[in-house]
Amino acid sequence: MEPERGTAPAAAMAGSGSGPPGEAPGFVPQKEIAYNKLLPYGDRLEAEASRLLAQIKGNLGRAVQLQELWPGGLFWTRKLSTYIRLYGRKFSKEDHVLFIKLLYELVTIPKLEISMMQGFARLLINLLKKKELLSRDDLELPWRPLYEMLERILYSKTEHLGLNWFPNSVESVLKTLVKSCRPYFPENASMEMLDEWRPLMCPFDVTMQKAITYFELFLPTSLPPELQHKGFKLWFDEFIGLWFSVQNLPQWEGHLVNLFARLATDNIGYIDWDPYVPKIFTRILRSLNLPVGSGQVLVPRFLTNAYDIGHAVMWITAMMGGPSKLVQKHLSGLFNSIASFYHPSNNGRWLNKLMKLLQRLPSSVVRRLHRERYKKKTWLTPVPDSHKLTDQDVTDFVECIIQPVLLAMFSKTGSLEAAQALQNLALMRPELVIPPVLEKTYPALETLTEPHQLTATLSCVIGVSRSLVSGGKWFPEGPTHMLPLLMRALPGVDPNDFSKCMITFQFIATFSTLVPLVDCSSVLQERDDLTKVERELCSATAEFEDFVLQFMDRCFGLIESSTLEQTREETETEKMTHLESLVELGLSSTFSTILTQCSKEIFKVALEKVFNFAVSNIFETRVAGRMVADMCRAAVKCCPEESLKLFVPHCCSVITHLTINDDVLHDEELDKELLWNLQLLSEITRVDGKKLLPYREQLVKILQRTLHLTCKQGYILSCNLLHHLLRSTTLIYPTEYCSVPGGFDKPLSEYFPIKDWGKPGDLWNLNIQWHVPSSKEITFAYYLLDSFLQPELTKLEHYANGKQEMSRDDVQQCLTIVHNCLIGSGNILPPLKGERIAHLVPSLVSLEETKLYTGVNYDNTLFFPIPMVDYILDNSEDDTKSLFLIIKIIGDLLQFQGSHKHEFDSRWKSFNLVKKSMENRLRGKKQHIRALLIDRVMLQHELRTLTVEGCEYKNIHQDMIRDLLCLSTSSYGQVRNKAQQAFFTALGTYNFCCRDIIPLVLEFLRPDRHDVTQQQFKGALYCLLGNHTGICLANLHDWDCIVQTWPAIVSSGLSKAMSLEKPSIVRLFDDLAEKIHRQYETIGLDFSVPEKCVEIAILMQKAKNPSASGMMLSSEEIQLGIQRQKEKNAEALQNYENLINMLLNCVNQRNLPWKFEHIGIGFLSLLLRDDRVLPVHAIRFFVQCLNHDAIVVRKMAISAVAGILKQLKRTHKKVSICPYEVSGVPKPSSIQAGDRPDNQWLHFDSESLPKTKQAWESCCFAYHCFLLQAEQIIYDHFSDPKFVEQLIKFLSLEDRKGKDKFNPRRFCLFKGIFRNFDDAFLPVLKPHLEHLVADSHESTQRCVAEIIAGLIRGSKHWTFEKVEKLWKLLCPLLRTALSNITVETYNDWGTCIATSCESRDPRKLHWLFELLLESPLSGEGGSFVDACRLYVLQGGLAQQEWRVPELLHRLLKYLEPKLTQVYKNVRERIGSVLTYIFMIDVSLPNTAPTKSPHVHEFTTRILEKLKPLMEVDEEIQNHVMEENGVGEQDERTQGIKLLKTILKWLMASAGRSFSTAVTEQLQLLPLFFKIAPVENDNSYDELKRDAKMCLSLMSQGLLYPQQVPLVLQVLKQTARSSSWHAKYTILTYLQTMVFYNLFIFLNNEEAVNDIRWLVIKLLEDEQLEVREMAATTLSGLLQCNFLTMDSPVQAHFEQLCKTRLPKKRKRDLGTVVDTIPSADLVKRHAGVLGLSACILSSPYDVPTWMPQLLMDLSAHLNDPQPIEMTVKKTLSNFRRTHHDNWQEHKQQFTDDQLLVLTDLLVSPCYYA
Repeated sequence: MEPERGTAPAAAMAGSGSGPPGEAPGFVPQKEIAYNKLLPYGDRLEAEASRLLAQIKGNLGRAVQLQELWPGGLFWTRKLSTYIRLYGRKFSKEDHVLFIKLLYELVTIPKLEISMMQGFARLLINLLKKKELLSRDDLELPWRPLYEMLERILYSKTEHLGLNWFPNSVESVLKTLVKSCRPYFPENASMEMLDEWRPLMCPFDVTMQKAITYFELFLPTSLPPELQHKGFKLWFDEFIGLWFSVQNLPQWEGHLVNLFARLATDNIGYIDWDPYVPKIFTRILRSLNLPVGSGQVLVPRFLTNAYDIGHAVMWITAMMGGPSKLVQKHLSGLFNSIASFYHPSNNGRWLNKLMKLLQRLPSSVVRRLHRERYKKKTWLTPVPDSHKLTDQDVTDFVECIIQPVLLAMFSKTGSLEAAQALQNLALMRPELVIPPVLEKTYPALETLTEPHQLTATLSCVIGVSRSLVSGGKWFPEGPTHMLPLLMRALPGVDPNDFSKCMITFQFIATFSTLVPLVDCSSVLQERDDLTKVERELCSATAEFEDFVLQFMDRCFGLIESSTLEQTREETETEKMTHLESLVELGLSSTFSTILTQCSKEIFKVALEKVFNFAVSNIFETRVAGRMVADMCRAAVKCCPEESLKLFVPHCCSVITHLTINDDVLHDEELDKELLWNLQLLSEITRVDGKKLLPYREQLVKILQRTLHLTCKQGYILSCNLLHHLLRSTTLIYPTEYCSVPGGFDKPLSEYFPIKDWGKPGDLWNLNIQWHVPSSKEITFAYYLLDSFLQPELTKLEHYANGKQEMSRDDVQQCLTIVHNCLIGSGNILPPLKGERIAHLVPSLVSLEETKLYTGVNYDNTLFFPIPMVDYILDNSEDDTKSLFLIIKIIGDLLQFQGSHKHEFDSRWKSFNLVKKSMENRLRGKKQHIRALLIDRVMLQHELRTLTVEGCEYKNIHQDMIRDLLCLSTSSYGQVRNKAQQAFFTALGTYNFCCRDIIPLVLEFLRPDRHDVTQQQFKGALYCLLGNHTGICLANLHDWDCIVQTWPAIVSSGLSKAMSLEKPSIVRLFDDLAEKIHRQYETIGLDFSVPEKCVEIAILMQKAKNPSASGMMLSSEEIQLGIQRQKEKNAEALQNYENLINMLLNCVNQRNLPWKFEHIGIGFLSLLLRDDRVLPVHAIRFFVQCLNHDAIVVRKMAISAVAGILKQLKRTHKKVSICPYEVSGVPKPSSIQAGDRPDNQWLHFDSESLPKTKQAWESCCFAYHCFLLQAEQIIYDHFSDPKFVEQLIKFLSLEDRKGKDKFNPRRFCLFKGIFRNFDDAFLPVLKPHLEHLVADSHESTQRCVAEIIAGLIRGSKHWTFEKVEKLWKLLCPLLRTALSNITVETYNDWGTCIATSCESRDPRKLHWLFELLLESPLSGEGGSFVDACRLYVLQGGLAQQEWRVPELLHRLLKYLEPKLTQVYKNVRERIGSVLTYIFMIDVSLPNTAPTKSPHVHEFTTRILEKLKPLMEVDEEIQNHVMEENGVGEQDERTQGIKLLKTILKWLMASAGRSFSTAVTEQLQLLPLFFKIAPVENDNSYDELKRDAKMCLSLMSQGLLYPQQVPLVLQVLKQTARSSSWHAKYTILTYLQTMVFYNLFIFLNNEEAVNDIRWLVIKLLEDEQLEVREMAATTLSGLLQCNFLTMDSPVQAHFEQLCKTRLPKKRKRDLGTVVDTIPSADLVKRHAGVLGLSACILSSPYDVPTWMPQLLMDLSAHLNDPQPIEMTVKKTLSNFRRTHHDNWQEHKQQFTDDQLLVLTDLLVSPCYYA
């Protein structure tokens, strides 16, 4: 079963519960983690799990009944996630369903705090993850609560006003949650969803995006076949129709594609996709955004909204198979048409998409095959047999994709995608995939000049390694390639080329893991029943020994060239560089893999060799020494006994000999040999502890001699030895990782290793050899601790009490020994003793730590006293090295249990990487290599040791964390930094200790303390800030903590230690404020639990297996819980108000620096909420801040007051009306969208506008006369003229010159004021508005635009008299404003009017529309004002969409005579306005025709006017004087002016409107073909440039099948015209159009023939340029496989080539040379061009027909021009494109042909 991504890894790796039976738990577990049973203590886990599960069920149920969501509820749900991580879903189906139902109810509590909601949601997602475990019969979940939650959070009405703060992650969590619940929605959910969201589906509005997003998320597609009529059949036709009727990728189209992809995947075989296939593939091809032709302009919006490749791939995969093979045909077509883009010489922003396509498709097909052939049957709908993929389907698929993949191996982006694709393809058809890869690999291994080729091919071979080695029936000769590959890869171990070295190591390691390196050549004599391949392999295995030895020689060479002396000067760093450590890792892991897989004989030789190398040289210990020691360690690990016999006595004797003399102990610099032997000894003791016991005397002697060396390097090596001895004897670990259990030491007669090549491990017969510490080993470990640790601890204690003097070096040495003992024996040390610290958090549920058994029983005699932090800080604070050690020791005491979290994480990562690169996704079922499985079991053990919940916070922990706090605020920056990291880790480990620590940290910030140094102040700030990953003390999501920290941060501005001169401190405060703003989420005030949750909780406690009934609650307890919960809500509210009061007091302190005032106001603005109005004095404070001196504060105040006004908004009664009654139309039987009789009454109709009071008051309401206290404050300020005057003055100031835009926040402020207080403030504002409108400065105009927009939107519910008065005031203002409009302000006015009209009924704004339509193009104020007026008008109408057909008609009527405008800017604007006028005219499925203007009527009228231009033949020049001359100009001039505007309109609508050029617009094409220029030249006038641009955009449009004949008709007609420009342009148009509509054309045979005919006809045109362009077009069409190279075509060209040319006549020198070419020459040239096009159409390979064509072509080298030129060009291009792989291409030619060719390509004529 395949793991899903992005989960807790353990859950993802959960094993299948089909293994050997343990003791039965009394229920059938849903799915447990199989690896647990393989642990050495696996038998004890059954009881542990059921004990833990019972606890979880009991306590979780209890917490919910007691209404305690926090801490109890969250604590126990977190326990449940840990349980799933450790045991998988080891609970009964009944429990599983109860857990899900309970969490579903918890997640959907409406008032739930967001952070809790996310916690519950993540667990719920995890519980729903494996959907095959619960069928629809077991579980049903309602969809509406989720929808309401998404609506409340993702489409929040209050978030933008700052009344709600949601974290960024919330969107993805919620969407994943819906996806997980989707399979369980009830059967009639689809119908309900359609009813709910269909009204939002208006394609011209943003709501469309919302509707489609919801449909994509919610619609269930996995209903069983008998329910499909309640599922997708309700909506499929409508949605697919909608998709096909839309053109320019609107935002939502991608979501629709995702929905179809999911639908197809869930219902393979139940939908007939065939009718849609050409359209689907055309759209997928278009969305790749590939460049076609030259100089092409991409429509800008294609770039952003392309389809998600992952979903496109899913869709294609799901449609494959079935009887009709249509999809495979199109897929081959797709790859044929884009294959040349994969060639390595191509590069562009589209490349990533293409690579992704290549990588995802094979993996998707493999997943489908797995589902059809190998997966266990589940409740999900199976694929019907008729539609399963057959072997033939798979072969066809592999064949169509293999060519592009082989090209992509050498791509510029790297070979990763190709390698992954090959891995999956090789699983399906190794015989088609591996040979071509090997063909590329062998030459790459030989070449020295192209290392990139080598790394690319090797990484691809690594991908297919498993399929290669295991051979199988399809590809039996695979394994024979292994040895030659290995031997040839050896030179890759090269000290000079790092990347080559690493890939070679990976390559060798991969192959040695798969294959036992055993010499089987002797079997050839003994057995005669072997196959041919087996015989070959047997004789080849004789080379293994040679291979291992050669590899070692290479490694020794690598080591010798990387010693410190060689690579850098003495002065530089002595540490290994990053690259060196990578090489070291690669070397040691590869060597250790090889030795693990060796037979005994080969191992002995290798051991001998490594021992001699290590002993005969002396290495420096930093770089080379580490590498050699690693190699020795690898050898010792594989066979400890033989190896230790060699190494230990040797090292011990050398060391003893060299330390005989006591002087050595005090030397500062030690002998190199001594250091090297110590290093070697410390590494080789990292082996199976039992094997070390025989040498314990010798080793202890060495430790006694060397632990107290004075030389630091020396004693550190000795400490390593101690550390490794302790670890080897006390930890649990596997001792071997061989690929076959039991190793290869059996005689060859019984065991034939070749059968095990590439064999996966068997999960149930892994036979892991564990090292479990024996009592002897434990005794030895304790003996070591007593001998070496105890004396040090005593020394340190005496030192701290002042009884004993010690030098710094001695202290450091002591601490180093202590630290090494601690990390060596971490796993046998008992947990720290001490009292628990109670009462940090009150709870009615137990919050105890779960004890997990990890295979060790503690002996409780050991005790670590805490090192003396205070003493060192007081006496020698500058001894930073000792302090570093102390920090390490405290950190490890708090955390360390035998392994470090970060090491575990990186091993988990690398395990997953290896698993991915080697797994068999086709078979699934954990077919991994044995070593990998063992690794996974080991990781499971480590996961258990690292699971610390940190509930036991004892006083000893408290002391240590306080010590860390002391160190975090000490004088030295480096010490502080290290201590802070340890401090954060500790805080993250222990649950509620933050509450205990916060007051201590805040002590340092108190303004009344005088003894705080700057360093302490800074340290404390860093402690509050936290690091990237951990928690941030300043911002815990909890009232109790924030109430302390926020005011303290603001007040710290008055502390003596604070100085704004120090940039580091200023930066810290900035970071703190920024982090709090970024991470703050609204904290809940209401923690009540609904009844529904409690019912499920009671059921859960009653459930059996394991039962938790011992925890049932009495009614008193439940009463107490409810009481507690009420108190808690009251307390939260109290805290909220306290915090606001404290912050206000802080901000108002005298002398507070401005920075802190701003931080404080920032904090206050975070505290606005949508469920509580802000306290009154806070409101007063914010209103006064509107006129604060600092612009930052004013900005915050504007947002805050806008939010406060929203809080104070009175709710309006919503009256539901039945549209059928209002319009007096009977209700129709079927739903139809569009302009219907029953929505006619919503239209703007000048006959029935509400211009009187009665008409208006269909929506009247009484005005409230009493004001709340909060409202009174705002009322007083805004009716005070001085306040308003100051406010307006500030608002009309410039903020950033030239960057200011219309500000939505200020608009919200004014909208709120006019909405809440009606027109109360108009009298005060009126003079200001008049004064502002008259001033044409940018900032004043922007200010008045913001106020007016607020006024218009705020007046939504005013009474008629008030509105009428308002418009009397506004109309003159707007007129003035529009006549004063400037370049800087026209954007702001556009936004103003658009904002005013947004979501408003046009009938209520009729004054505005009448004003705007008065006369937009009056010509007063010049062209600029006209263009601006249109822009503003367009903004208003665009917001109204379909409700104003009458206005659109009026506008069109007004504009039509004015289309011949002279000014360019006005023309552009008119073009844009026309786009909006016709935007509504789209043919959508199931929609009534619109009442808005129709394009085709308009176009017909325009064509009539352009007639005079159509009829003339000469080129159209732009000879219009640029001024509106008096007197009528002739028709042609008028026509040209009109044409310019029409071009602007077509260009504007190409990117915006939903449907492409209609039939009438196609009639304009011939005109454009005539005008568009041929060359690229910017000096052309506007008309020509626009025509060219317009053609480029139109050619990219999507065509409907019924439009194809029409377009071709136009093209054919133009091709007959006399203008060669037109013919030339047709060809460029054709290239783009065909590529962008490829499959629609291919589906129409007649069209293909027409195009072939057209191109071949134009090849014979008399104009040279046209002929050449036709050849280019032909070559392009051949290259994307639109036309095929068949024999009739070839024959046709060859026939043309044979046209005889007339003899040259001798001419008198005086006569003019004949310039018009003869018809024969043209024909002959056409033939040559045809051949040339065929040759150039395959630039990267040599098809079978090519050699002959080249020969034909060469015959024409001496023909007259232009033929000669064509032939030369073709040959030179052929040479250029085929030069790289000439060695390969040469094979296609015969020797004679090669002679001719070589002659041609290097002949003098080539250079002529």
